[in-house]
Amino acid sequence: MENNIKLSEVVGTGKDGRILKEDILNYLAKQTGAILPPSPEIVPPPPELVSTKPKGAPFLPKPITPIIQYTGKDRTEAVKGIQKAMVKTMSVALKIPHFGYCDEVDLTCLVKLRNDLKVVTADRGIKLSFMPFFLKAASLGLLQYPILNASLDEDCQFITYKSSHNIGIAMDTQQGLIVPVVKNVQILSVFEIAAEINRLLTLGLANQLGTNDLSGGTFTLSNIGTIGGTYAKPVILPPEAAIGAIGKIQVLPRFNDNGEIIKAQIMNISWSADHRIIDGATMARFSNLWKFYLENPATMLLDLK
Repeated sequence: MENNIKLSEVVGTGKDGRILKEDILNYLAKQTGAILPPSPEIVPPPPELVSTKPKGAPFLPKPITPIIQYTGKDRTEAVKGIQKAMVKTMSVALKIPHFGYCDEVDLTCLVKLRNDLKVVTADRGIKLSFMPFFLKAASLGLLQYPILNASLDEDCQFITYKSSHNIGIAMDTQQGLIVPVVKNVQILSVFEIAAEINRLLTLGLANQLGTNDLSGGTFTLSNIGTIGGTYAKPVILPPEAAIGAIGKIQVLPRFNDNGEIIKAQIMNISWSADHRIIDGATMARFSNLWKFYLENPATMLLDLK
Protein backbone atom coordinates (compact mmCIF):
# COMPACT_ATOMS: atom_id res chain seq x y z
CA MET A 1 0.00 0.00 0.00
CA GLU A 2 1.50 3.34 -1.12
CA ASN A 3 1.05 5.27 2.14
CA ASN A 4 0.98 2.25 4.46
CA ILE A 5 -2.65 2.96 5.30
CA LYS A 6 -4.61 0.35 7.20
CA LEU A 7 -8.09 0.58 5.71
CA SER A 8 -9.47 -0.80 8.92
CA GLU A 9 -8.50 2.50 10.61
CA VAL A 10 -10.24 4.66 7.99
CA VAL A 11 -13.80 5.62 8.71
CA GLY A 12 -15.89 5.36 5.53
CA THR A 13 -18.52 7.96 4.90
CA GLY A 14 -19.93 6.49 1.69
CA LYS A 15 -23.02 4.40 1.27
CA ASP A 16 -23.07 1.37 3.56
CA GLY A 17 -19.78 2.56 5.08
CA ARG A 18 -17.80 2.51 1.89
CA ILE A 19 -14.41 4.25 1.98
CA LEU A 20 -14.24 7.18 -0.39
CA LYS A 21 -11.23 9.10 -1.70
CA GLU A 22 -12.05 11.98 0.60
CA ASP A 23 -11.98 9.63 3.58
CA ILE A 24 -8.42 8.54 2.76
CA LEU A 25 -7.27 12.15 2.22
CA ASN A 26 -8.80 13.20 5.53
CA TYR A 27 -7.07 10.28 7.26
CA LEU A 28 -3.71 11.32 5.81
CA ALA A 29 -4.32 14.93 6.83
CA LYS A 30 -4.88 13.87 10.42
CA GLN A 31 -1.72 11.83 10.35
CA THR A 32 0.47 14.55 8.84
CA GLY A 33 -1.28 17.66 10.13
CA ALA A 34 -1.70 18.98 6.57
CA ILE A 35 -4.51 21.34 5.74
CA LEU A 36 -6.42 20.17 2.73
CA PRO A 37 -8.66 22.38 0.64
CA PRO A 38 -12.31 21.73 1.31
CA SER A 39 -14.01 19.48 -1.17
CA PRO A 40 -16.38 21.36 -3.46
CA GLU A 41 -19.92 21.57 -2.24
CA ILE A 42 -22.76 20.64 -4.51
CA VAL A 43 -25.04 23.68 -4.45
CA PRO A 44 -28.58 22.88 -5.48
CA PRO A 45 -30.08 25.23 -8.06
CA PRO A 46 -32.08 28.06 -6.55
CA PRO A 47 -35.81 27.48 -6.49
CA GLU A 48 -37.83 29.30 -9.15
CA LEU A 49 -38.94 32.69 -8.07
CA VAL A 50 -42.64 32.73 -7.45
CA SER A 51 -44.34 36.03 -8.03
CA THR A 52 -46.03 37.37 -4.92
CA LYS A 53 -48.13 39.76 -7.01
CA PRO A 54 -51.79 38.81 -6.65
CA LYS A 55 -53.56 37.72 -9.81
CA GLY A 56 -55.13 40.65 -11.58
CA ALA A 57 -52.91 43.25 -9.92
CA PRO A 58 -51.88 46.15 -12.19
CA PHE A 59 -48.54 45.85 -13.95
CA LEU A 60 -45.95 48.22 -12.53
CA PRO A 61 -43.11 48.95 -14.97
CA LYS A 62 -39.60 48.87 -13.57
CA PRO A 63 -38.01 52.32 -13.50
CA ILE A 64 -35.27 52.82 -16.04
CA THR A 65 -32.15 53.95 -14.22
CA PRO A 66 -29.31 54.52 -16.64
CA ILE A 67 -25.86 55.02 -15.16
CA ILE A 68 -25.18 58.76 -15.06
CA GLN A 69 -21.62 59.99 -14.83
CA TYR A 70 -21.70 63.01 -12.52
CA THR A 71 -19.02 65.53 -13.52
CA GLY A 72 -19.89 68.36 -11.13
CA LYS A 73 -19.60 70.89 -13.98
CA ASP A 74 -22.19 73.01 -15.78
CA ARG A 75 -22.69 72.30 -19.47
CA THR A 76 -23.87 74.65 -22.21
CA GLU A 77 -25.31 73.34 -25.46
CA ALA A 78 -26.66 75.05 -28.55
CA VAL A 79 -30.41 74.81 -29.11
CA LYS A 80 -30.74 72.94 -32.39
CA GLY A 81 -32.75 70.45 -34.39
CA ILE A 82 -36.20 69.48 -33.16
CA GLN A 83 -35.66 71.36 -29.90
CA LYS A 84 -34.99 74.59 -31.79
CA ALA A 85 -38.17 74.14 -33.80
CA MET A 86 -40.09 73.49 -30.57
CA VAL A 87 -38.75 76.68 -28.99
CA LYS A 88 -39.97 78.68 -31.98
CA THR A 89 -43.39 77.02 -32.12
CA MET A 90 -44.06 77.22 -28.39
CA SER A 91 -43.02 80.89 -28.27
CA VAL A 92 -45.71 81.66 -30.84
CA ALA A 93 -48.21 79.40 -29.04
CA LEU A 94 -47.87 81.47 -25.86
CA LYS A 95 -49.57 84.34 -27.67
CA ILE A 96 -52.75 82.25 -28.01
CA PRO A 97 -55.28 82.58 -25.16
CA HIS A 98 -55.85 78.93 -24.22
CA PHE A 99 -58.79 77.48 -22.36
CA GLY A 100 -59.15 73.88 -21.25
CA TYR A 101 -61.94 71.33 -21.11
CA CYS A 102 -61.68 67.81 -19.66
CA ASP A 103 -63.91 64.76 -19.59
CA GLU A 104 -63.79 60.99 -19.23
CA VAL A 105 -64.78 58.43 -21.85
CA ASP A 106 -65.98 54.86 -21.28
CA LEU A 107 -64.16 52.75 -23.88
CA THR A 108 -65.54 49.37 -22.76
CA CYS A 109 -67.32 48.71 -26.09
CA LEU A 110 -64.42 50.05 -28.14
CA VAL A 111 -61.92 47.83 -26.31
CA LYS A 112 -63.99 44.78 -27.25
CA LEU A 113 -64.37 45.94 -30.85
CA ARG A 114 -60.65 46.56 -31.23
CA ASN A 115 -59.82 43.14 -29.81
CA ASP A 116 -62.08 41.59 -32.44
CA LEU A 117 -60.68 43.65 -35.32
CA LYS A 118 -56.95 43.62 -34.55
CA VAL A 119 -56.75 39.96 -35.57
CA VAL A 120 -58.17 40.90 -38.97
CA THR A 121 -55.80 43.84 -39.44
CA ALA A 122 -52.84 41.73 -38.30
CA ASP A 123 -53.58 39.32 -41.14
CA ARG A 124 -53.28 42.32 -43.46
CA GLY A 125 -49.95 43.27 -41.91
CA ILE A 126 -51.24 46.28 -39.94
CA LYS A 127 -51.18 46.82 -36.17
CA LEU A 128 -54.46 48.28 -34.94
CA SER A 129 -54.21 50.64 -31.97
CA PHE A 130 -56.92 52.88 -30.54
CA MET A 131 -55.60 55.96 -32.35
CA PRO A 132 -57.35 55.27 -35.70
CA PHE A 133 -60.70 55.27 -33.87
CA PHE A 134 -59.78 58.45 -32.00
CA LEU A 135 -58.83 60.19 -35.25
CA LYS A 136 -61.92 59.04 -37.16
CA ALA A 137 -64.24 60.10 -34.33
CA ALA A 138 -62.51 63.49 -34.23
CA SER A 139 -62.93 63.91 -37.98
CA LEU A 140 -66.65 63.14 -37.75
CA GLY A 141 -66.88 65.72 -34.97
CA LEU A 142 -64.99 68.31 -37.03
CA LEU A 143 -67.60 67.96 -39.78
CA GLN A 144 -70.19 69.17 -37.27
CA TYR A 145 -67.96 71.81 -35.62
CA PRO A 146 -65.60 73.08 -38.36
CA ILE A 147 -64.41 76.01 -36.24
CA LEU A 148 -62.12 73.53 -34.45
CA ASN A 149 -60.48 72.78 -37.79
CA ALA A 150 -59.93 76.43 -38.59
CA SER A 151 -57.12 78.96 -38.21
CA LEU A 152 -56.99 82.66 -37.38
CA ASP A 153 -54.68 84.95 -39.34
CA GLU A 154 -51.92 86.89 -37.57
CA ASP A 155 -53.88 90.16 -37.69
CA CYS A 156 -56.96 88.46 -36.26
CA GLN A 157 -59.09 89.62 -39.17
CA PHE A 158 -59.95 86.38 -40.99
CA ILE A 159 -60.81 82.80 -40.07
CA THR A 160 -59.94 80.09 -42.57
CA TYR A 161 -62.01 76.92 -42.35
CA LYS A 162 -59.87 74.02 -43.60
CA SER A 163 -61.60 71.51 -45.87
CA SER A 164 -59.11 68.74 -45.12
CA HIS A 165 -58.87 67.09 -41.72
CA ASN A 166 -55.10 66.76 -41.39
CA ILE A 167 -54.74 65.44 -37.86
CA GLY A 168 -51.35 65.50 -36.19
CA ILE A 169 -50.37 62.75 -33.74
CA ALA A 170 -47.70 63.75 -31.24
CA MET A 171 -44.95 61.12 -31.19
CA ASP A 172 -42.13 60.69 -28.68
CA THR A 173 -38.82 59.75 -30.32
CA GLN A 174 -35.15 59.70 -29.31
CA GLN A 175 -34.73 62.96 -31.23
CA GLY A 176 -37.54 64.63 -29.28
CA LEU A 177 -41.25 65.29 -29.68
CA ILE A 178 -42.44 65.31 -33.28
CA VAL A 179 -45.94 65.61 -34.73
CA PRO A 180 -46.42 63.67 -37.97
CA VAL A 181 -49.71 64.33 -39.75
CA VAL A 182 -52.33 61.90 -41.05
CA LYS A 183 -53.71 63.72 -44.09
CA ASN A 184 -57.36 63.79 -45.23
CA VAL A 185 -58.75 61.73 -42.37
CA GLN A 186 -62.27 62.71 -43.50
CA ILE A 187 -62.01 60.40 -46.55
CA LEU A 188 -60.06 57.55 -44.95
CA SER A 189 -61.41 54.37 -43.39
CA VAL A 190 -60.31 53.26 -39.94
CA PHE A 191 -58.09 50.63 -41.55
CA GLU A 192 -56.50 53.20 -43.90
CA ILE A 193 -55.83 55.49 -40.94
CA ALA A 194 -54.20 52.58 -39.07
CA ALA A 195 -51.98 51.81 -42.06
CA GLU A 196 -50.88 55.44 -42.31
CA ILE A 197 -50.13 55.62 -38.58
CA ASN A 198 -48.04 52.44 -38.91
CA ARG A 199 -46.10 54.05 -41.76
CA LEU A 200 -45.49 57.29 -39.86
CA LEU A 201 -44.48 55.46 -36.70
CA THR A 202 -41.96 53.31 -38.57
CA LEU A 203 -40.41 56.33 -40.26
CA GLY A 204 -40.44 58.34 -37.05
CA LEU A 205 -38.57 55.71 -35.06
CA ALA A 206 -36.00 55.54 -37.87
CA ASN A 207 -35.73 59.36 -37.98
CA GLN A 208 -36.77 59.31 -41.65
CA LEU A 209 -39.92 61.44 -41.66
CA GLY A 210 -40.04 63.94 -44.50
CA THR A 211 -41.22 67.56 -44.48
CA ASN A 212 -44.56 66.56 -46.00
CA ASP A 213 -45.14 64.11 -43.14
CA LEU A 214 -44.57 66.83 -40.53
CA SER A 215 -46.46 69.77 -42.04
CA GLY A 216 -49.98 70.83 -42.95
CA GLY A 217 -51.71 69.88 -39.71
CA THR A 218 -55.13 71.37 -38.94
CA PHE A 219 -55.90 69.61 -35.63
CA THR A 220 -53.81 67.54 -33.18
CA LEU A 221 -54.26 64.62 -30.81
CA SER A 222 -51.49 63.74 -28.35
CA ASN A 223 -51.62 60.32 -26.73
CA ILE A 224 -49.81 60.85 -23.43
CA GLY A 225 -51.39 57.66 -22.12
CA THR A 226 -48.80 55.51 -23.88
CA ILE A 227 -46.25 56.86 -21.39
CA GLY A 228 -48.48 57.51 -18.40
CA GLY A 229 -50.76 60.07 -16.86
CA THR A 230 -54.45 60.82 -17.07
CA TYR A 231 -54.94 64.57 -17.52
CA ALA A 232 -52.73 67.14 -19.22
CA LYS A 233 -52.75 70.75 -20.37
CA PRO A 234 -51.80 70.50 -24.05
CA VAL A 235 -50.43 73.52 -25.90
CA ILE A 236 -51.97 74.45 -29.25
CA LEU A 237 -49.71 74.16 -32.29
CA PRO A 238 -50.09 77.34 -34.36
CA PRO A 239 -51.82 78.00 -36.70
CA GLU A 240 -54.22 75.34 -35.41
CA ALA A 241 -57.08 76.25 -33.08
CA ALA A 242 -57.45 73.13 -30.89
CA ILE A 243 -55.60 70.12 -29.53
CA GLY A 244 -56.50 67.10 -27.41
CA ALA A 245 -54.37 65.09 -24.96
CA ILE A 246 -55.45 61.49 -24.44
CA GLY A 247 -54.77 59.83 -21.08
CA LYS A 248 -54.16 56.18 -20.32
CA ILE A 249 -57.00 53.65 -20.25
CA GLN A 250 -57.80 52.39 -16.75
CA VAL A 251 -60.13 49.72 -15.43
CA LEU A 252 -62.30 51.54 -12.89
CA PRO A 253 -65.60 50.86 -11.09
CA ARG A 254 -68.62 52.65 -12.53
CA PHE A 255 -72.41 52.39 -12.20
CA ASN A 256 -74.48 50.99 -15.07
CA ASP A 257 -78.04 52.00 -15.93
CA ASN A 258 -79.39 49.64 -13.25
CA GLY A 259 -77.26 51.17 -10.52
CA GLU A 260 -74.93 48.17 -10.40
CA ILE A 261 -71.17 48.52 -10.02
CA ILE A 262 -69.31 47.22 -13.07
CA LYS A 263 -65.76 47.27 -14.43
CA ALA A 264 -65.34 49.96 -17.06
CA GLN A 265 -62.45 50.89 -19.37
CA ILE A 266 -62.09 54.61 -18.61
CA MET A 267 -59.96 57.13 -20.49
CA ASN A 268 -59.57 60.83 -19.79
CA ILE A 269 -59.38 63.52 -22.47
CA SER A 270 -58.00 67.04 -22.03
CA TRP A 271 -58.77 69.65 -24.69
CA SER A 272 -57.20 73.06 -25.25
CA ALA A 273 -58.72 75.57 -27.66
CA ASP A 274 -58.06 79.09 -28.95
CA HIS A 275 -60.48 81.21 -26.95
CA ARG A 276 -60.37 83.99 -29.53
CA ILE A 277 -62.51 81.98 -31.96
CA ILE A 278 -63.78 78.98 -29.96
CA ASP A 279 -66.09 79.25 -26.96
CA GLY A 280 -66.47 76.75 -24.16
CA ALA A 281 -69.91 75.54 -25.24
CA THR A 282 -68.66 74.64 -28.73
CA MET A 283 -65.70 72.76 -27.30
CA ALA A 284 -68.00 70.86 -24.91
CA ARG A 285 -70.43 69.91 -27.70
CA PHE A 286 -67.59 68.70 -29.92
CA SER A 287 -66.15 66.68 -27.03
CA ASN A 288 -69.56 65.15 -26.28
CA LEU A 289 -69.95 64.05 -29.90
CA TRP A 290 -66.42 62.62 -30.01
CA LYS A 291 -67.15 60.82 -26.75
CA PHE A 292 -70.46 59.47 -28.08
CA TYR A 293 -68.79 57.94 -31.14
CA LEU A 294 -66.12 56.23 -29.01
CA GLU A 295 -68.56 54.95 -26.41
CA ASN A 296 -70.85 53.68 -29.17
CA PRO A 297 -68.39 52.78 -31.94
CA ALA A 298 -71.02 51.08 -34.09
CA THR A 299 -72.73 54.45 -34.62
CA MET A 300 -69.67 55.66 -36.53
CA LEU A 301 -70.75 53.36 -39.35
CA LEU A 302 -73.81 55.52 -39.93
CA ASP A 303 -71.72 58.62 -40.64
CA LEU A 304 -68.72 57.11 -42.42
CA LYS A 305 -68.25 58.38 -45.96
